Amino acid sequence: MSTLPDRARRLTVVLTLLAVSAIVVPNVISNLQTVQKARAADAKRSRGHRSPLSFTDDGQLLQPRGYRRWVYVGTPLTPNDMNGGQAAFPEFHAVYINPEAFAAYEATGEFPNGTVLVKELVSVATKSATSGKGYFMGEFTGLEVAVKDQTRFQSEPGNWAYFSFGHELPLAEQVGRQAVASCSTCHGASADQDYVFTQYYPVLRAAKPAK
Repeated sequence: MSTLPDRARRLTVVLTLLAVSAIVVPNVISNLQTVQKARAADAKRSRGHRSPLSFTDDGQLLQPRGYRRWVYVGTPLTPNDMNGGQAAFPEFHAVYINPEAFAAYEATGEFPNGTVLVKELVSVATKSATSGKGYFMGEFTGLEVAVKDQTRFQSEPGNWAYFSFGHELPLAEQVGRQAVASCSTCHGASADQDYVFTQYYPVLRAAKPAK
């Protein structure tokens, strides 16, 4: 038969274990929740860094979707009437960059692997508005894409490849990359940074960190 002191000791042990559990168990649960949140965040980041583009098995680029929700960087325009009536690119060029690449550019000042620039072409509709004379946007007419991919385009200058879905509607649903001479030569010779005309994109200039 247990004596009173033995029962008291057992009760003390039980109470001590309960007290320790009250401290340890919440900490364990909290740590598990932290790990689960971290894993969920990692999964979300992984999903966010997947390529925003899709390619066919033979390397053709499918027309991108959702790029108007990306980061807008600028709209260059070289109108016909300022270029002898024969401008090479007479449309407005509204340019967007994928958010992951923009975030990396803000942090490093460099365009990371996986950078995508989408150029949406818009016609000049009129040169007169209630605000005065100028050039005003009309309708969407074309779509072009520049992609930096060190694996897919390792033989291209700067690892950039260029795609054009056309300059008039209806646009192509999928296209192959353009010849190096059609884009890379000009970009390499005239663009301010890494084949990108940052000199015409104030959003990129403002985002680049100071040295």
